[in-house]
Amino acid sequence: MSEPTEANEPVESTGGSAPERHVRVVLVDDHRMFRTGVQAEIGRTEQTGVEVVGEAADVDQAVTVITATRPEVVLLDVHLPGGGGVEVLRRCAALMADTEQPVRFLALSVSDAAEDVIGVIRGGARGYVTKTITGSDLVDSVFRVQDGDAVFSPRLAGFVLDAFASTDAPPVDEDLDRLTQREREVLRLIARGYAYKEIAKQLFISVKTVESHVSAVLRKLQLSNRHELTRWATARRLV
Repeated sequence: MSEPTEANEPVESTGGSAPERHVRVVLVDDHRMFRTGVQAEIGRTEQTGVEVVGEAADVDQAVTVITATRPEVVLLDVHLPGGGGVEVLRRCAALMADTEQPVRFLALSVSDAAEDVIGVIRGGARGYVTKTITGSDLVDSVFRVQDGDAVFSPRLAGFVLDAFASTDAPPVDEDLDRLTQREREVLRLIARGYAYKEIAKQLFISVKTVESHVSAVLRKLQLSNRHELTRWATARRLV
């Protein structure tokens, strides 16, 4: 893995002229208003050099759009209906491995939880920045990832290096590792106070399936109810 670079250097001013570089980007986030904001902020191709060629709101849409457009960089949210950002990375592994036209991923998330960061980096993402990043820094990060650099928000750079360099600390939570990706999604939503019907709608599954996942999570973690589950998730900064 390339040495992480902090995403804190501003994009050079073009002085009104067309940018020298160009990058094709797909936005993957389940909040339409956020995608619209990012598009407005960085998708002014004549000024930034960033061309947004597609958008997606869940895992299936993301895989379809990325496969069809073959962008240089994908801005990927970590928490998505259908399996999360890790599932998108898994299903796009062949595109990332393409030596002639690789698709590179930059996680863009509100979460700075260790489990989320390590999960997507292990999945193949080239970097991880939080949604507090400025537009100019995000453009800079996109171009760095296009070049193959590893880019992280300043708060995460040292943490990522420590997590992957350390041989003493376990890289994953053993209890959490017992859960499937879908069970983790249900866990987070339960801990955030969502009702079963709301979770079913968010993840495009039935209420009965939600109930089955909750039962499996409680059994695997040896917890008795959703209140204990919420405390467990909060203690691990998963909420």
